[in-house]
Parts: sequence; C-alpha cells; structure tokens
Amino acid sequence: MVDGASDVQRWVRGWRLRLLDAGMLVYPAVTLAGVLQHSAGAAAAAGCGIVAAFAVGYLLAATAAARRAKRPFWALTGTCAVLFAAALPFAHADAFFLAAVVLSLAAPRLPRRVAVVLVAGAALVAVAVPWPDGPGWAQAVALVFTVLMVGAFAEAIRANTALVAARAEVARLASEAERARIARDLHDLLGHSLTAITVKSTLARRLVDADGARAGEEMSAVETLARQALTEVRAAVSGYREVSLAGELARGRELLRACGVTADLPTATDVVAPAQQELFGWVVREGLTNVARHARATRCAVTLSASTVEVLDDGVGGSAAGGSGLAGLRERVTAAGGVLDAGPADPRGWRLRVTV
Repeated sequence: MVDGASDVQRWVRGWRLRLLDAGMLVYPAVTLAGVLQHSAGAAAAAGCGIVAAFAVGYLLAATAAARRAKRPFWALTGTCAVLFAAALPFAHADAFFLAAVVLSLAAPRLPRRVAVVLVAGAALVAVAVPWPDGPGWAQAVALVFTVLMVGAFAEAIRANTALVAARAEVARLASEAERARIARDLHDLLGHSLTAITVKSTLARRLVDADGARAGEEMSAVETLARQALTEVRAAVSGYREVSLAGELARGRELLRACGVTADLPTATDVVAPAQQELFGWVVREGLTNVARHARATRCAVTLSASTVEVLDDGVGGSAAGGSGLAGLRERVTAAGGVLDAGPADPRGWRLRVTV
C-alpha cells in the first residue's frame, strides 16, 4: 500500500515538482524578450529588473504552495500580480505571459467562478487593448490554455490524494474485518471444544473411582479434543479453517452423549446443498455447544432440509438476545443471505433455526 501511494504521488513531490515548477519560467523568459523588443536604455533595464523580480517571486510562491504555507503563498502571489502590472509599460502585451503564471498559481485555489472571471478578464484585456504591436491573441491563448492545463494538473493531484486516502481506508477496514473474523472464529471454535473438554473432564473425574477404564477413555478423548482445538485455532488465525456439517454432527453426537443428552441427529447430510454445508456446520456447532453449556436438556434434535437447519432441545430455554456466539453466527447467516431465528420453544426448551 505504501508503494502504491508513492507511485501515485511521486510526480507531485520532491524534485519532480520543482522541475514542473521551473518549467513555468519560460513565460518570464518570453516576457523578458518582449521588454527588450519594446524598451531601450534605462526603461529596458527597469523592465528586466521587474521580470527578474517576478521570476524570483514566482519560485518562492511555488515553494510556499508545496509547503502548504497559505499566508506566504498569497502574499507572494499578490506581489507577482503587482509586478505583472508594473511590467505592462515595458513589455506591453507580452506582459500577459506573466499574468498566465500568476493565474496558474491562484486559479486552482480560488472558487471556480472567481477563477473563470479572472482568466476571462485577463484574456479580454490582452486582446481588446490597442497594443503597439496589435491585439495580444497569442498571449491570451497562452494564458487560457496554461491556466486550464495547470488546473487539470491540480485536479489530478487532488484526485490522486483522495485515491491514496481511499486505499488507506480500505486497508484499515480490511484489517478490522480480519480481526473481527478471527475473534468470531476463535469464539465459535474454542467455545465448542472447551465445552466438550470441560464436560468430559468432569465426567472422568467422577469415574476415576467407579470405572477407571472409562475414566481413561474420557481423558483420552479430552486430549484428542485439546489437540483438535489447537489445530482449529491455528487454522482460524491463518484463514484456512474448514467446518463441515457432517463433522459437526459427529462431534455434536459425542458431546451430547458425554453430557447425558439423548441426541436425535441426522446421519446423512446429502439433502443440504454443498454451498450451505459449511454455514449449517457453524449453526450445528453453535446450537449444540449452547445445549451442552446452558440448556440442562434431556433431549436434543437437529433437523435438516435443503434450505433450513434447526436445533431444538427440551431444556430450560433462555433469553432471546443470546450471547456473543449467537451474534457471531447471526453475522455469518446474514452475510450468506439467510435468516436466523432463535428463541424459546413451546412448551419448553430452545429452538435455533436458520433458513437460507
């Protein structure tokens, strides 16, 4: 992103900008030739001095503009305008080349209507005044097209600056979205795995004296779950985590068994389209984790159809607001164009339904 911004702005910074500014000195040079053509002796010397002072003032004004020093810029630009007027008696119509420089400095920073009036007025004066060598058509054309060119360049600079700012904002939003994704995934992944580990650890502790072999099996399952949780966390942080509906149903069946909940879960997932398998897997994971954590249920059923997944238990229910896990799931469902409905079931229990 930094390299892209540098590429966009490289022609309006540093020595490149100084080079572009120096190109405008061709106009004082042409005016100087006009002074030498129309004046002689002391008048020519005075005219040359005015043009030289104008060139210095222009360079200082351009430097102030590059540094965004508004007061010095406008003071120097005003001085250049005065020097342009002072050069008229010595250079005649050729002095309007200096006016092109002054208006090129000022016009991009003035309201558009004011700039148009000033440019049109200067061009009209260059043409309408009866100069000794005739109307200043060339000077008027040069003035108008120079101001237009500089104005277009200034507009391009503003557009490029806005583009760089937009890119930076997109990068910031993408970073925030990635952090939110990781936080949501970690909650969903660890919530399920740690709940299962807690349930199985509690069960193993109770079975240590009564059934040592069964307790060993449960602790082996705890180890497996812990390793699996670590793998899933690494995958979530890397952005390559994969949740499958069949896998979540298998894990959920084992989780409910450890909690002493009768599980009525489908054994096949073919009815669900492949595009919805992962989303429905997240729904099953969140729903069964909440059953194990909060429901105190004796029975839990999962129902699948082509467009709907439902998790229903006969526990104590809860508040309709739900927790952060349900909020994260709602974000997933909304992003997939689906609708999430969660709330108490009739006559008791809790229902989580997602329809896509």
